[in-house]
Amino acid sequence: MRNVLLDAGPLVALFSPGDRWRLHYEQVMADAARVGLRLLTTWPCIVEASHLLDPPRNFEMLQWVQLRGADVFPFDVSHLDDMLGWMRRYTESGKREMDLADASLYWLACETGITEVMTTDRNDFERYRLPDGRGFDIV
Repeated sequence: MRNVLLDAGPLVALFSPGDRWRLHYEQVMADAARVGLRLLTTWPCIVEASHLLDPPRNFEMLQWVQLRGADVFPFDVSHLDDMLGWMRRYTESGKREMDLADASLYWLACETGITEVMTTDRNDFERYRLPDGRGFDIV
């Protein structure tokens, strides 16, 4: 089974009929259904997507999560120290900031070793480097 991290952008795309990324991620999901795909995400990504989607689309997305469309990994408050460090580093570099949703996926990549990520934030995830120097593979 292939494991892929799931950011908020593709969630919005999958549940928003007019989203410009919708067809791309519908195709990714159709291909994934044939080969087996496990989506992993975090609560900050779910919250961000829910905020960006209007009712009833946000309800549909949350129900999809409830039905295990993606596995949601919780983190402990003790992990915020690392996340804040990464957020400061990528914000202080003079480039775009790293938000909490991105930092939580970065944390999840560190915890699991998974570097494939479904995201519409290509510019952000292309510049992030894990502690061992690896980058993310964007789906």
